[in-house]
Amino acid sequence: MAQLPVFRAGGYRYLKAVFQYSGGVAAQAGFEIVRARFAQPLVLEQGFEAVEAHLKAAGRPLTAFCACELRSPAPFTEQGFLEFNQVYAGTLERWGIYKDGVNPVARTNVCPVFEPPAVPSLYAYSYTVPAKAGARGSFIVAGGGEAPDGKANYHDFIVRRGDTSPEGMREKVRYVILEMEQRLAALGFSWKDAVSTQAYTVYDIGALIEQEIVRRGAAAGGLAWHYARPPIVGLDYEMDVRGAAREILV
Repeated sequence: MAQLPVFRAGGYRYLKAVFQYSGGVAAQAGFEIVRARFAQPLVLEQGFEAVEAHLKAAGRPLTAFCACELRSPAPFTEQGFLEFNQVYAGTLERWGIYKDGVNPVARTNVCPVFEPPAVPSLYAYSYTVPAKAGARGSFIVAGGGEAPDGKANYHDFIVRRGDTSPEGMREKVRYVILEMEQRLAALGFSWKDAVSTQAYTVYDIGALIEQEIVRRGAAAGGLAWHYARPPIVGLDYEMDVRGAAREILV
């Protein structure tokens, strides 16, 4: 397994991906990851202010911030996604996390169909704390859809673009779950280490869950199906995986 870059100021290693997010994070020795979810999503600016206050109260630096989950009103165009990410990355730069085009923070950003937020909002976030004795390894795998990151665009590389037939969705699910497996392995984990697995789609994947997800061992902690769209126009299916040491509601 190749050695991953380490964000020492935060106490975690990460999968380098694109400027807006990493492919996932895992706590370094001596640290563990806590996931905090808001009872109700907060407008992004207010959410970041709440994170700052929470980390200060917990005695943790802003650099301990290692992952977040966003909710947006509707899928972005690719240009709109770029513009949003430039603003988002500005906060991480101010916090001393994002630097020289490298972003160690993992992220999921999806668009609820019912009661969507009026503006991009913060749903949950994760951060590192000193590990308790005997703590197991903890991680957050970033959300990923059925197109690779880092290409010139998403549109030209979407798996079965525009095809939401049962077989089209099967290929999309297979592509994404393989990407999740690869990210888990790169971080030093496998499906047996997952505390929860999340799927984000508005299309019917019910008939695919047993063969493509459960039998693969990807839902030992259950599968949470969120009725939401991925963040970019044209994408139809997204997943992420969590293995936080603890989860709290704030």
